[in-house]
Amino acid sequence: MSKTNKIKLWLAEMRAPFLVLAVLLVAIGLAFGWKYHPEGTTFNPWHALLLMVGVVSSHISVNLFNEYSDNKTQIDHHTQRTPFSGGSGVLSSGKLSAKSVFRTAVVSLLLALTIGMYFALTVHWIIFLLAGMGSFSILFYTNILARFQLGELFSGLTLGTFVVLGSYVVMTGSPGMTITELFPQDVLLMSIPPGILTALLLLINEFPDLEADKLGGRKHLVIWLGRKKAAYVYTLGMVATFGVIIGAALFNVVSPWFMLALLPMPLAYRASMAAIHHGHDTPKLVPALGMNVLTVLGTDLFIAVAVLMETL
Repeated sequence: MSKTNKIKLWLAEMRAPFLVLAVLLVAIGLAFGWKYHPEGTTFNPWHALLLMVGVVSSHISVNLFNEYSDNKTQIDHHTQRTPFSGGSGVLSSGKLSAKSVFRTAVVSLLLALTIGMYFALTVHWIIFLLAGMGSFSILFYTNILARFQLGELFSGLTLGTFVVLGSYVVMTGSPGMTITELFPQDVLLMSIPPGILTALLLLINEFPDLEADKLGGRKHLVIWLGRKKAAYVYTLGMVATFGVIIGAALFNVVSPWFMLALLPMPLAYRASMAAIHHGHDTPKLVPALGMNVLTVLGTDLFIAVAVLMETL
């Protein structure tokens, strides 16, 4: 196998296109960090870069652990694979060894943990908590959290809200700060929509995999509730996401610039209606999965842009 083809295989196994989510979540935290970085200090680009590497590494790790587990439990051999769900298919095809995937997942997690511990020791101890929760979610998502209807919640927190908050703390925190001093109100509030969106990304992508996941021993929300009720939960999640943004702007917690983050709402509406009406029909649901991805990434991007516009 040529080196180019091997790189392509590993990028597919890591689900490289989905790593954009991690980049945008860090971007929100960095934008707030730029807005609030202490007077008399400079914005540290090296910390920003190191932070990005750590979060992307953690995302790679959870993707690889998930692929490894789904291959081991045979879930990947029964999924109705789509461009947005069902795994990459690389490991189940035998093009990479399970051992190499597991080893790379561990190395990626250790890299992320090392960077997290560095920031915890040099910036603020709360990074211990955020990184610890993230590591717990990575290690136990498949075998524990996804079997007790907790996978969506922990994913939303650790690959959503906590990334935004942690990225902000890295750029603005100092060891002596109290918890109440760490987070301005707008940072706390605007970390909520990205968390909900990450949870919803996972939720709707579980629709096509319901039967395969059930055979593999999972019991996530779509299995527990059924597709129809899960579709309504998805829709309510979208309402909550944009409701938080609208409410924060109306009550002047954030500036009107944050209304930019409402631009993906039509896509969210169409994805919600498709989930409700076509949740059992994967071919008809696939366009909604794509619209959901655009909603998640677009909303996160516009939140980051809105923060930067406030600084101009």
